[in-house]
Amino acid sequence: MRLLAEFVEREGLGVGDRLPPEIALAREFGLSRSTVREALRQWESLGIIERNKGAGTWLVSEVSSRSMHIPLTVKIEADSLQRMIAVRRPLEVEAVRLATRNASEAMKRKIMQRMYELMEVYEAGEDWRDADRQFHAVIHEATGNPLFGKIIRQIHGVFHDIYDAPFGQPQLGAATIPVHRDLAEAIVAGEEEKAVTIMERIMSDMDAATVGVAGGSDA
Repeated sequence: MRLLAEFVEREGLGVGDRLPPEIALAREFGLSRSTVREALRQWESLGIIERNKGAGTWLVSEVSSRSMHIPLTVKIEADSLQRMIAVRRPLEVEAVRLATRNASEAMKRKIMQRMYELMEVYEAGEDWRDADRQFHAVIHEATGNPLFGKIIRQIHGVFHDIYDAPFGQPQLGAATIPVHRDLAEAIVAGEEEKAVTIMERIMSDMDAATVGVAGGSDA
């Protein structure tokens, strides 16, 4: 993906411009066509390009440095993560709203249990990502609509299948974890607007963390 990004910038390609065919890119990079195809598949998943059999491949998102201090690969990671957050935000907020309204007593106990497990892992300084996924999964379950969890997992998976550790930070967004206690307590207490406000804050802080890390990267 780095070679592809450098090629796009070097050639001055912008939104709406077509990329050369796979075979031409493979020749340009000295790589196999399958390797180039996989890179293009990843870019398509991240919303950077669109592909149409018979019509070619064209850019639908800018691929260029914001400044000389931001490597292209970091910018692509940042832009991709921000797009993922923008789509995920309304779904997560609505899931919290519905969970606050619909959670049974059994689901409320489960939400608190997952929150305590998340806090325990986080406070021990261990990798909290799986515990965080399980915490949010039980909120999605509490909505009563299984599509929330399914769609959010798909959105989240597209990014993290490619970037296991965005910006070299596998636990990006750690600062939001303590707030998850407040979120769980608000949901269980039936405080809908408070729970929604907290979820919006978590998503905003994740977005800010993305911008902050990308802006602080060295060339």
